[in-house]
Amino acid sequence: MASELCQTISVAKLERHKNLFLNYRNLNHFPLELLKDEGLQYLERLYMKRNSLTTLPENLAQKLPNLVELYLHSNNIVFVPEAIGSLVKLQSLDLSDNALEIICPDIGRLRSLRHLRLTNNRLKYLPPEIGKLKELQTLDLSTNHLVTLPEKLHLCQSLRYLTVDRNFLCSIPRHLCQLASLNELSMAGNRLASLPLDLGRSRELQYVYVDNNIQLKGLPSYLYNKVIGCSGCGSPVPISETKLLSFTSGPLSVHLPAEVKSIGLSTDSVLPLQELALRSLHAAFCSVLPGEQLSVLWPTAAPPSVSRHLIY
Repeated sequence: MASELCQTISVAKLERHKNLFLNYRNLNHFPLELLKDEGLQYLERLYMKRNSLTTLPENLAQKLPNLVELYLHSNNIVFVPEAIGSLVKLQSLDLSDNALEIICPDIGRLRSLRHLRLTNNRLKYLPPEIGKLKELQTLDLSTNHLVTLPEKLHLCQSLRYLTVDRNFLCSIPRHLCQLASLNELSMAGNRLASLPLDLGRSRELQYVYVDNNIQLKGLPSYLYNKVIGCSGCGSPVPISETKLLSFTSGPLSVHLPAEVKSIGLSTDSVLPLQELALRSLHAAFCSVLPGEQLSVLWPTAAPPSVSRHLIY
């Protein structure tokens, strides 16, 4: 196996290969042949998935200066050396299914990085330097031990896909609503109790998944007309609680349905609170007033955000 590995690397050097596949080789460390002499100066993509690596060499960037993609999925890597920040051309880094507990601040030096996958590790936090990744488009942090996200993540203005499923998040920073390019946000299987009220205000954000956040009982109104996944959220509301969910305007008393406080119990698509409120109000007004009087009736006790959007 060792001789075969050396031959593979020697051929790659001799023929100036841009891609090198070293998956499933049972490697405990980076092969010395990769780091000898001038290294593989022309190599752009290195695949080392499903080995037994525990760390990365300090001179990785020096020996592989043109590396664009590095795939280290399914190893036993505990830490990443600071020297990784010298891979200035790196665009894709996959460290999923390892044993990472810390991401060094030097990750912020990877200014060309577009795709970062850290799924299934032991991360408890991310360094704020991650906000320096201006080209980052995909960030996958699923199945870690995160209890919060760095506020400076909102500086990653190219970010389009953010996945933080199966962590320990109780909330998300409101600053994330400023991610103008974000198209898909997945936060399933956390401990979310609420979401920022302006989440979804950006037209670019079209997909939001918050499934299996049992304490989450409401959705921001800006998520109306978005694709929402929220099965397994909320909890049943006793009938007596429905008395707390009402608007009053003169002789009218309008009770909102229990779905306002209990979402995602039996369906995957749940209307936002504001939409449910508007429907209940409109139905009540139509049932007691002639059509010509609807245009002059204004529910003075309804919240301004609801009153503003009432259409008769």
